Formats: sequence, C-alpha cells, structure tokens
Amino acid sequence: METHNPTTPFGRRPLKLAHVASQAAAKVRPPEKFAHKWNVFRAICAARARLAVSERALAVLDALLTFHPETVLAGEDLVVFPSNRQLSLRAHGMAPATLRRHLAVLVDAGLIVRRDSPNGKRYARKDGAGEIEIAFGFDLSPLVARADEFESLAEAVRAEERALKRVRERITICRRDLGKMIATGIEEGAPTRRAGQGPADWSAVHDLFRGMVARIPRTATREELEPVADELAMLSAEVLGLLESHINSQNISANESQTERHIHNSNPNSHIDLEPGLQKGRDDDPGSMVSEPSAPQRRQDQEAANATRISAATKAYPLGMVLEACPDIADYAKGGISSWRDLIATAGLARAALGISADAWREAQETMGAGDAAVIIAAILQKGEAIGSPGGYLRALSAKARAKEFSIGPVLMALLRGKLAKSARERKSTG
Repeated sequence: METHNPTTPFGRRPLKLAHVASQAAAKVRPPEKFAHKWNVFRAICAARARLAVSERALAVLDALLTFHPETVLAGEDLVVFPSNRQLSLRAHGMAPATLRRHLAVLVDAGLIVRRDSPNGKRYARKDGAGEIEIAFGFDLSPLVARADEFESLAEAVRAEERALKRVRERITICRRDLGKMIATGIEEGAPTRRAGQGPADWSAVHDLFRGMVARIPRTATREELEPVADELAMLSAEVLGLLESHINSQNISANESQTERHIHNSNPNSHIDLEPGLQKGRDDDPGSMVSEPSAPQRRQDQEAANATRISAATKAYPLGMVLEACPDIADYAKGGISSWRDLIATAGLARAALGISADAWREAQETMGAGDAAVIIAAILQKGEAIGSPGGYLRALSAKARAKEFSIGPVLMALLRGKLAKSARERKSTG
C-alpha cells in the first residue's frame, strides 16, 4: 500500500507558505545527496543570525539530531520521532511550552519539516520485517537539501567577522600611533603646518583626534567603524608627514650650519674675497652704505609678512585633510593648492563665485582668522545647493565664532563622513 507524507500540521497550527517551500526543497533534493549532520549544525550555528534562530532553538535542533542514529544524513529515512519528554531531557530540561515555541521557530526557518500523524503523536509504523514504513515526527531532510546554502551563509558570516576584526585592529593601531605621535610633536615642538612659521598648536590636532575617537560606538558594525577607521588613518598619515617634515627641516638646518662653520674656519678672510665692494667703501661715509631696498626685495619682504600673518591666523588642521574634505575648492585655484596661502587666495576667488560679499568675507577673516575663514568657504562650496544663502550662512558662523560657540573641526569631519559614506554606497552599487 502506498503511503502519503503529511504536509499540514496537526490541530490548530496554520500552514504557511514558508512551510510549503521547505517541503518542496526537501522533496527535490537528489536521492544520492548526503551531509554530515554535525558539520551542518556548526554551519547553522555560525549563520544563526541570518537564519533568524536563537541559541535556545539551536539547542533543540542539537537534541533532535541526537535522535538520528547515523552521523551522516542520507537516504529517505530522515524523520525522528522523540516524545516531548525525551526531547526535553536532551534539551537540558527545557520546559514543554518553551520547547514547542522553539520547535515552531525551527519549522518556520525551514530547518525541519513537521510530519504530523493523524492524532498529532510522534511514532513510526513498521512492517512485518521490522522496517519502518512511515514515521511521524520531524523530518531532517531540509538540512541535507540546504547544506550548501548553510555553509555559504556561515562562510559569509566568518568573512564579515574577519573584516570586522581587521577594521578594529586598524582603529586600535591608528589610535596608538596618533596618541604617541601627537605626544612626540608636542615634546619636540614640531610645527603643525608643513610650510608654517610660528608656534605649534598641537592641542587642536589632539582635540580633532579625541573627537574622532569619541564617535566610536561601544558596539558597532563594520559599516559604522570603517568611516572612523578611514578618518583616523588619514589623520595619522598627515601627522606622520608633519613629523617627517620637521625631521627634514632639522637635517637641512644642521647641514647648513655645518657648511657655514666649515667655510668660516677654512678661510678666515673670506669676507674680503666675497665682499670686495664693502672693503672699498670703508673710507666713505658710513651712511652711504645703507641703501634703499630694491623693488624685488620689497616684494620678498611683503610676501614674508603675509606668510607670517597667514601662519598666525591658520588653525592646526592639516591642509591635506581640508582638501580631502573639500576637493571642489581646487577647481578655483590658479596653480594648485600646496599651502595655506594658496587656499586663502583661492577662497577669496570662490567666495565671489558663491555670491558672498567682500564685507562678509572680511568679517569672517577678522573673526575666525584667515585660515579658518578659507576652510569655511571651501566647505560652503562643497555643500553646494544644500546652503541656500552662502553669505548669510557665513555671517551666522562669524557670529558664533565671535561668541566662542563655533569650532571648525565638526564641519570638516561631517564632510569627510559624507564623502566616505558616498564612496561606500558607490562601491556597494558597483559590486
């Protein structure tokens, strides 16, 4: 007599389309396909978050697998039929109501299939030779049919965990490097601008670093940590560049000093050979030796004064970070932007294109300093249509700066985060 496998659950339990799909998947699996039940179980444990099953539900699945006598799941006889009492004992004494709830979770997740008997009991009917004709209980066939899927999900989860571990390691290394490099910069008095003259201001760099670290959540996903890791790596590279530039400048100064001492010691009368005009004019009026500076000399003096003014006005935010956050400002540069002076001059051109009045620009420079005002112009330009009135926006920021309620660091970091998030979306869409 031909048997009929039940497809609907006993009693008031409803039939769901997910149950039908699980039964269909189990039905179409090749007869010769098999799977190691504990390998499959380990893969399901690794991918449990993606399968929407809890640890307690996995404990029930573990108990169900122990009722199958073979280690390898193969063939058609994959129905186990333990009583609730036996199943509860192997599930570490789980309460009956809890047991039923987690069995339903396993069924809904498509990990097992119900094969309920006419009265809802679990048992097996055997033939005269003692072989099982039909069994009523839980069918483990989906574990074999979906073994490859479970393994792929588990591998994807492991890859994600490895990527998360790598980004956490990257953040840890960057935090360590930045903390020690900033301490070295403070101790050595290194300038915070590669082409700057004037005192170093490492406190602003440290505040920027601490602001990045403060945004790291206690528990975060890889997508949340990667932008922070990119920002820390960018700042780390910039700070390392500042220290290397300081070392190079010291080496150059030391070489020049050695060269000057060598010339002085080897030829004590060198001033006579090198400055014959001075020797000739010794008998003349001393006043005649003081001449009016030439036009090129006046231009050099003026440029030096401007460089000093710019250096004093510019805050200690790496120029490379500013250009990374606001790349559009480079479109207005006449010959590229390689220094803060270039950025300030370019900002003066860009503000006119944005419709910002000369008065608002002058007020911003007086209130914030020339460097910070230039960064704000670059940020306004980068935000584009998001700012309806650039002139009014600049005046509002000037007022906040005057009241000591404005810091340029959050503006830069917001632009960097937006840029990194956009890059991530583009990589995801193209991938």
